[in-house]
Parts: sequence; structure tokens; C-alpha cells
Amino acid sequence: MSGRNVTSVKDFFIIGFPGLQPNYYALVSAVMFIVYVCTLIGNGIFLLLFATNKSLHKPMYFIYMSLVLSDVLFSTCTLPKIIARYWFQDGTISFAACFFQMYLVHYFGTVNAWTLAEMAIDRYIAVCYPFHYHTLMSNRNILIMSSLVWGFAHGGIIVIVVRASRLPYCGANTIVHCYCDHVSVTLLACTDRAPYSFPAFVYAMVVLLGPLFIIVVSYSLIILAVLKVSSTQGLLKCFSTCSSQLIIIALFFLPKCFYYLAANIGIRFNADLKIAIIMLYSLLPPMINPLLYSLKTEEVKKILIRKLSQSSFTEFE
Repeated sequence: MSGRNVTSVKDFFIIGFPGLQPNYYALVSAVMFIVYVCTLIGNGIFLLLFATNKSLHKPMYFIYMSLVLSDVLFSTCTLPKIIARYWFQDGTISFAACFFQMYLVHYFGTVNAWTLAEMAIDRYIAVCYPFHYHTLMSNRNILIMSSLVWGFAHGGIIVIVVRASRLPYCGANTIVHCYCDHVSVTLLACTDRAPYSFPAFVYAMVVLLGPLFIIVVSYSLIILAVLKVSSTQGLLKCFSTCSSQLIIIALFFLPKCFYYLAANIGIRFNADLKIAIIMLYSLLPPMINPLLYSLKTEEVKKILIRKLSQSSFTEFE
């Protein structure tokens, strides 16, 4: 059956949390609005510090800049619509806009995952090959790696989204999610979605497990190298150096791995809990990441304190 002949859905309606009572809509929208504002402010501050301080123009911070841009763009393409859904009861999204949002959601998720892998490689070379670090991980090489991540992330996602958009949608148009993603939208198709969902599942596993494998191997090698040549104090120093990256990685990957693992071993969640888990790994890291880098990275902390001190001093003059 041709999707063009039977597709009658012109708009979708984003439900969000299906079990949420209307008297909590204002509270939930306010919380999401605060999360979005904090994400913009926190990442915006880091962008400003990076742009105005050449001392931060180092490989690690170039990688983090890639993560910051991806975080801000992901939050911007998802949060405003679900906030409008609860704040103004405006959950309608056009057919084309929904699939464009689907593309952006999975694209920025892919960029995030591979950027975290890039960050792990950077730390591995910094700890295990410190004398070759500035040659291997120069600003130029980091920019090339980041450009490849942003470029190659397009390919598979475009194919998956185009295939999903050509499915026949002729019945329900309510999306049980806070944004349009592949699973929640294709479940509404008036056809057997298995031939379309399996390639998308394989791609999702590659995007999830590929970077995670690189991260696990990199940090395992770091720990082994430090244990061989260093004392407990050296191990603690190494952990302190890598701790902000480890927290960022844990926030992004652990809830996602738990969600996929639970789904494959037969653990079932109600729709609200499932969406809460997805929102946890989707929206918490972009808000928390700038805070981690400000508090855990001594160089950023000093620059931020100096800027705040100069601002305070100027006000009292």
C-alpha cells in the first residue's frame, strides 16, 4: 500500500506525560522553562568565557565547545514546544515540523555521543602519552575530528527520518512523548513498522554502543596506566582530572543504557516513567555540564571568579 495514498494526518499532537493531571501543567511547564533558561545561561556563560579568553583555546575546551553547541541546539529544538504544550495548551505540530524535529533530536543525540567519545580519547592521550599530547591532539586535529563528527552524523539519520516520513499515517496522531522521535512517531503508522524500525534500532545501537565502547576502553587504559606507574595520590589526581568528563558521561549514558537494557530483558515501565527516564538523559546533562566545568575545572573557575570580581569592582567605582 502506498504511503502517499493513505497518509491523511496533516498534524500531530504532542501529549507529553499522558498521566499528568491538568492542574500540574503550569508546574511542569515552569520546571521545563527553568531547565531551558539554566541551560541557555550556563552554556552561554561558557561560550562567552571561551570567546573572550585565549587561555581557554586548548584541545579539551574545543571538544567541550562542540558539546555545548550540541546541548544548546538539542534543548532549543525540544523544550520550547513541550513548554508551549503545557503552558498554552498548544501541542500541535505540523507533519513536516515533526519529522524535522525528529531529525534534529537524533542528530544532536548522535553528535553528543561521539563528542563524549572524542573527549575520552583526549583524556587517554593526555594521561598515557603526555609528551605526544600537543602533537596528536592539537587544536587543528581536534577541529578536524569535531567537524567529522558533525558531518558524518547526518548520513544515517537522514535515511531513517526520510523512510519514517514515507510511512502511511492514516489514524491516530497523538504522540505519547515530549517531542517527536522515531519510535513514538512510527508507532502511529498504519502499517507493519518492523521493516523500518529494525534498521533504526541497529543504527541506535551503533550510536549508543560505539561511543560507549571507546569511552570504556579509553578510561580502562587510563586506570591501568596510572595503577602501573603511580601511587594512590597519583590515582586520585588522575581521577580529579577526569572526574568532570566521567560525570558528564554517566549522566548521558547510564539512564540511556538502563532504558534500553530494561526494554530488552522484559522490564516494562508505564508511559510516564519511560518518558521521565528519556527526559532525564536528554535534558539534565545540557543543564548540568556547564556547572561541572565551572566547578571542576580550575582554569575555568579562576577565569569566572576574575570576571565576576572585575564586574563587582566596576559597579562600586
